[in-house]
Amino acid sequence: MKLPVSASLSLSPFLALAAPDCNATVDVAVVGGGLSGLAAARSLLDAGKSVVVLEARNRVGGRVKNFNLTNGGVVELGAAFVGPTQDHVLALAADLDLGVFDEYYVGDNVLYADSQRSTYSSDLPIPPADDTTTLELLNLVTQLDTLAGQLDPNTPFTNPNASIYDSLTFASWLSNITTTPAALDVTTTATTAVFSAEPSELSLLYVLAYIASAGNETTPGTFERLIGVTDAAQQSRIVGGTGLLASGLADRIGHDKIVLNAPVRSIASGPAGGYVVTSPEASYSVEATDVIVAMSPPLAARISYDPPLPASRDQLTQRMFMGALGKAIAVYDTPFWRSANLTGQAVSDSGATRATYDDSPEDASYGALLGFVEADEMRALDDASDEAIQAAVQQDFVNYFGPQAADVKQWVIQRWDNEVWSRGAPVALAGPGTLTKYGEALRKPVGGIHWAGTETAAYWTGYMDGALRGGQRAAAEILGSG
Repeated sequence: MKLPVSASLSLSPFLALAAPDCNATVDVAVVGGGLSGLAAARSLLDAGKSVVVLEARNRVGGRVKNFNLTNGGVVELGAAFVGPTQDHVLALAADLDLGVFDEYYVGDNVLYADSQRSTYSSDLPIPPADDTTTLELLNLVTQLDTLAGQLDPNTPFTNPNASIYDSLTFASWLSNITTTPAALDVTTTATTAVFSAEPSELSLLYVLAYIASAGNETTPGTFERLIGVTDAAQQSRIVGGTGLLASGLADRIGHDKIVLNAPVRSIASGPAGGYVVTSPEASYSVEATDVIVAMSPPLAARISYDPPLPASRDQLTQRMFMGALGKAIAVYDTPFWRSANLTGQAVSDSGATRATYDDSPEDASYGALLGFVEADEMRALDDASDEAIQAAVQQDFVNYFGPQAADVKQWVIQRWDNEVWSRGAPVALAGPGTLTKYGEALRKPVGGIHWAGTETAAYWTGYMDGALRGGQRAAAEILGSG
């Protein structure tokens, strides 16, 4: 029997046990209880600062969220993978004694192109194609890595060619690099898989900066690390789900320092200096010497600031936009595709979901296929019913993995576009002209207001590692100022 379940109806995996007294006074108020805000709070508390975290949702974690299956298993509705050079998230997992296991990647991948299914070895860096297409794809990746390697991940907008890169969409640049439809299709699928946006929406400079961020202080970022599994961003997963990272951080911080169901509506200068941070829904206000806003720029812009923010910051938040992302997870009795020597990964040029992964647990006690619904495909389904999405994705899975894919025991559907405190995922993006004109405002403090979030990270922007880095950096700004 199939049990369709809407992720929006799941019980919260973490509820606050207590909340700070209303009208409190603290050193730092942190707005946002995702990984970035929690990381900032922990750094500040470790340094002896008093802190309160205000979170709009009824849980911590932000775009990191576990979901409990009816079979006793767990899947992630948001960020799910970790990989090499993501040093901060791997360190957090170790600190919380959370296990890490390899994403299943044994056998062949599926390529579904022009309504025809084929398979290819997972050892190949790109899907097989004619010689012209293959050469174009390899050249494209080389050029992306070379251009990204010339950027400073901390300040990509200062590169001598930044204004040129930022005047182009990624799509317009691709049109000059690729000549075959197959090369363009593969590149478009890879783009939407990484950014949850179409190439025509993204600035070339933003894409290059994102690639440059896919490393660390000693290892340059590469496009291959963004899209790959082995030695790449999708290499590993967290035992028990990534939601344990957020709940574990919250445990270390202390539940009494976290206020849930408290969307912050205003941040205003206080009568005696500092700031007053207010959540009318929670009937809660706190006075703080400093504030860290650990939210995506588009959502941070919905807070009222008094005095108003500088024009550069406001213009930045008007221009950055969230990716369009959903996840459709089909649960099976077994990971049946493995017996057919398939990895569970598919790449397609059509369908609602065009990139899939094996989402089964480490012990393979049941099977799960994860399908990403992204960019224009997600926007087309934002208002559809869960049943309509299930039907569309099921047909895709049957196309990719055969008729057994129709024997789904449970569906889990998550649409981040429709989450009121996210309005998209995995990250806020930038189109042409944004970074060169306003990029400096992404991290630059405004008085005692500091900015966190994965968007502010120099490394692993858009990932959990970037979220942790952004929070820790914002905390260090405050601690460095005394």
